[in-house]
Amino acid sequence: MEEPTDDCLRVLSAEHPDHAGDLKELWATLKIVDFAQQELTDPARSVRGEQASTVGPTADVFIEEAVVTVGRPRQHVENFELLEEIGRGGMGVVYKARQENLGRIVALKMISQGALASKEERSRFQLEAETAGQLQHPNIVPVYEVGEIHDQPYFTMKMIVGTNLAEKLRNGPLSNRNAAALMVSITGALAEAHQNGILHRDLKPSNILIDQHDCPYVSDFGLACRYEIEQTTRLAKPIDGTSLNRITMTGAVLGTPGYLAPEQAAGDRMNLDETTDVYGLGALLYAMLTGVAPFQGANPLEVLMRVLDQDPVSPRLLNPQIDRDLELILLKCLQKPQELRYQSARELEADLKSYLNDEPIAARSSHLSQIWMRMFRQTHHAPILENWGILWMWHSLVLLLICMLTNYLQYRQVETRLPYLTIWVAGLWIWSGIFWNARRRAGPVTFVERQIAHVWAGTLFASVLLFWLEYAMDLPVLSLSPVLGLISGCVFLIKAGILTGAFYVQSCALFITSILMQLIATYSPFDFSISLFGVVAAISFFVPGWYYYRQAKI
Repeated sequence: MEEPTDDCLRVLSAEHPDHAGDLKELWATLKIVDFAQQELTDPARSVRGEQASTVGPTADVFIEEAVVTVGRPRQHVENFELLEEIGRGGMGVVYKARQENLGRIVALKMISQGALASKEERSRFQLEAETAGQLQHPNIVPVYEVGEIHDQPYFTMKMIVGTNLAEKLRNGPLSNRNAAALMVSITGALAEAHQNGILHRDLKPSNILIDQHDCPYVSDFGLACRYEIEQTTRLAKPIDGTSLNRITMTGAVLGTPGYLAPEQAAGDRMNLDETTDVYGLGALLYAMLTGVAPFQGANPLEVLMRVLDQDPVSPRLLNPQIDRDLELILLKCLQKPQELRYQSARELEADLKSYLNDEPIAARSSHLSQIWMRMFRQTHHAPILENWGILWMWHSLVLLLICMLTNYLQYRQVETRLPYLTIWVAGLWIWSGIFWNARRRAGPVTFVERQIAHVWAGTLFASVLLFWLEYAMDLPVLSLSPVLGLISGCVFLIKAGILTGAFYVQSCALFITSILMQLIATYSPFDFSISLFGVVAAISFFVPGWYYYRQAKI
C-alpha cells in the first residue's frame, strides 16, 4: 500500500474544502492501517525499542549501557566524535558522542534521513528541540545546544548514565513506595511542561530514563505540542502552527498503543489537554506496579480497540501486593471520561505525596457528579449518530402517525385484527426499508450501525408478533400493547451501552410508559395508551436526532 503523505492530504483538502474534516479523519485511519501492514510484514519491529509495538517514534534511549544496533567505526562530525549509535526512531537517530571543544560526553540527536528529510520532518525535529530546550526541570533531560551540521539540524542533550524504566521493569514490578516516589518526580516534570504550555503525548517506560542514583528523567518530546487554554471552553488550543492531532510521518500517528489515552486512540482532534498526559502518567504507574502496559494485544489495531472499548485488567489481579490507595490513584488516572481523571498533573502529584505521607488521598472521594458523569458519558461510537440525526427525526414522525392512526381505529371500535396488522406491518416495514436505504445512500454503514439495525429489526418482529400472541391467547386486539413500551425501553438500554449513557433516560421513560399504558387501558374511559406510547417514543427519537443533526452541521 502506498504510504499516505501529508502533502497529499493538503492537496486533497484544498481541492475539497467541504470535506477537509472527513479527509483528516480518514487519513488518520490510513496511517494506522499503513503502520499495521508494516507490523505484519516486518515482525522484528515488535521487539525493537519498546516491549510492545509502537505507532510513534521510539524513545531517545540514550543510555550508557545501550547496545549498538549498527556497528560502525568512530567518526567525526564537526565538533563531535561519534562513539556509538544508541537509539533510532521513526525520524531521529541518537549517538553517544564526545563534544571535543568542551571535552564532555553528550547525547547527539540528528534526523535519520539526513539530506533526504522532508520539510515537515525538519520542522518537526526543530519543534522537538525547541520544546525540550525551553523546559528547565531536574527531571527533564536538559538540552545543551541546538544547531546545524552541514545544513542538517541537530541538538545535544545530557548523557544519562543508567537505564530506562522499560529495562528496569524487565526485572519485575516495583514496590508501592518506590513506584510512587518515582511518579512524584515524573509528575512534577510533566506539571512543569504543562505550565509552559506543552503536552508530551507519548509517555511510556522507555521514555523515562533513570540514572545511577535512581533519579528519573522524562525524555523524547518528539510527539509533544504547544498549546494554550481557552478561557471560555477550558480546552487546549494549539499555538505557533502546531496541531494537537497532526498526522506525523513514518507511522507516528498517535504514540504507543498500550499507553494511549482513549481520546488519542479515537483521533479526537478537539479534546486533547492536560488530562491526556494524566492518563499517560496513570499508564506509567500501572506498568510500574504490574510490569505490563494497561492494554496489550496481538497487533497495534487490536490494542487500540481495547483502549477504546475495554477497561484495563484490575492491577491487583496482576499483583496482589499493590496497595489499595495506590490502585485507586492509578485507576482515577485511567478513567476513559477526561472529566473523571485528575484535572492536572499537579493534582496527581499532590495525591501521590499524600499517599507517601500516609495521608488521605483525594481519589477515595467519589462525588455523586463523578458517578453521574461516568454513567451518562458517550462512548467513542456516539459520533455515528450524526449519520442518523435527520432520519431519527423522520422516524419519530412516522412512529407518532402510526400510533395515532391505531388509536383512531380503536376509538372507532374496530375490533378485527387485519386493519391494525396492516398499519403496523405495512407502515413500519415499508418505512424501515426507506430508512435503511436512505442511510446507505448517505455513506458507508459501520459495523456498530449494523448491530443497532439488527436490534431495531428485532423490535419490528416483536411488535408484529404481539398481534399473533393476542390471537393465539384469544385476547382482544391491542391487549398486549403495553409490551411495546418494554420492547422499546430495552432497545434504548442497549443503545445506552453501545452509544451514549444519555439513552438511559429514554429507556426509563419507556419502561414507565408501559406501566402507565396498562393503567390507562384498565381504568380510563377512553384507552389512549397507544397514543401516549407514540408521543414518548417520538420524543425519545426526535430529541437525540435533532441534537446529532446539529452536531453534524458544526
